[in-house]
Amino acid sequence: MIGSPDLRGLWRRYGSKVVYPFLGVLLFAGSFVPSMQNHGTQVGGVEARPFDVLAVVVIAVEALPLVVCRRWPAVSTALVAVGFSADQLLGYHSLAGTALPVVLICLGSRLERQRRLAVGLLTVAFLALAVALDRTGSGEPVSEMVILYVALAVAWAIGSWLRSTRAAEAERRLRVAEETRQAERTRIARELHDVVTHHVTAMVVQAEAARYLTAAPERLDQSLTAVTDTGRQAITDLRHLLDLLNPDHGTEPKVPVVGRIRTLVEQTRRAGQPVEYSEHGTPAESTGSGDLVAYRVVQEALTNALKYAHGSRTSVQVQHGDREITVEVGTDGSGMRSDVPGGSGRGLAGLRERVDVLGGDFSAGGRTGGGFLVRARIPAGNRS
Repeated sequence: MIGSPDLRGLWRRYGSKVVYPFLGVLLFAGSFVPSMQNHGTQVGGVEARPFDVLAVVVIAVEALPLVVCRRWPAVSTALVAVGFSADQLLGYHSLAGTALPVVLICLGSRLERQRRLAVGLLTVAFLALAVALDRTGSGEPVSEMVILYVALAVAWAIGSWLRSTRAAEAERRLRVAEETRQAERTRIARELHDVVTHHVTAMVVQAEAARYLTAAPERLDQSLTAVTDTGRQAITDLRHLLDLLNPDHGTEPKVPVVGRIRTLVEQTRRAGQPVEYSEHGTPAESTGSGDLVAYRVVQEALTNALKYAHGSRTSVQVQHGDREITVEVGTDGSGMRSDVPGGSGRGLAGLRERVDVLGGDFSAGGRTGGGFLVRARIPAGNRS
C-alpha cells in the first residue's frame, strides 16, 4: 500500500533526493524532442526561434540546476531564473521552463532563513523580466504575467507548506522521544525505589535490633546473617534491574512471582516482622507484567509495615484468577515505628500508577479497627 508507514518513510528519506534530479534531466532531454521544441512555457509574446547551440546552454542552465537544488537551493533558483529569462527573451520557449516552479517548490521547502528577502528578490527579478519582455515582445496583455506570477507564488507556497510539515514532524518526533525518555526515567526511578527502599529498610531494622543482642550470641549471629542475606538479595535485585536495561534481557528463565513473594515474606520475617502468608488459585501461564506489579505491591506494603508498624502482625494474601491477580497486605498497626527515615510518598503513588497502566484497581488506607490495608487487583492475562 502506498500509504503504508514503510513507504512513507522511504519517501521522506529518499523521495526528494530522486525526484528533483530526475525532473532536471527529464526536462533537459525532453526539451530537445522535436515535437516539444518551442512548445514550452511562453510569456511576453516574443517570436519563437529555432534551437541552436546557444539554446543548449540556456536549457542546461534552466533545467540541470534541479539536480543539486536540495543542496544549494538558492544558487539553483538563481541559475534557473537566469535560464528562464534567457529562454523567454530569446524566444526558445522550451519545455525546460517548467523547471522554474519546480525549483521554487524546492527553495520554499529548503530555505530556513531570510525567506522574506528571497521573496523580495524573486519579485524584483520577475518585475525586471516583465519589463524586458514588454519592451522586446509584441505587447501581450498584463494578465498573462499576472497569471504566471500567481502560479509561481503557488509553487513557493507549496514548498513552504512542505517545509512547515517537515518541521512539525521533526518537532513531534522530538516530543515523542523526550516523552519516551521521561517515561523510562520514571520507570527506572520506581524500580530503584522499590528495590532499594525495601532491602535497605530491612537491613536498618535488622542492624538496629542487633545492637540489643550482644548478650545473646546465637540471636546476634542470626540477626547479622539476616542482614547479610538481605544485602545479597538487594544486590541480586539491583542486577535484575540493570538487566532490564540490557538489550539481551529476557534470555534467562524468569523466577515465578510466587517464589519471589515467598522469599520476600521470609526476608521480612527475619527482620522481626510477623508475617502470615496465604495463596489461593493457580497462577496463569501468561501474566505479562502483572506478576512483577504484584510483587512490587507486596514489597512496598511490607516495607511500609517495617517502617511504621515494626513488630505488628502482618498478613499477605495472593489470589490467582484466570484473568487477574488479587493482592492484599494488611497490618494491624499494634507495633512500633522503626527508626528509619520516612519515605517520600513516591512508593504508593508509583504502585497506583503501575496498576492503573494495566487497567487494574489499587487502594491503600486505614481499615476498620486500626491498621493499614493495601489491596490491588491486577489484570494478568488468560490461563491456557
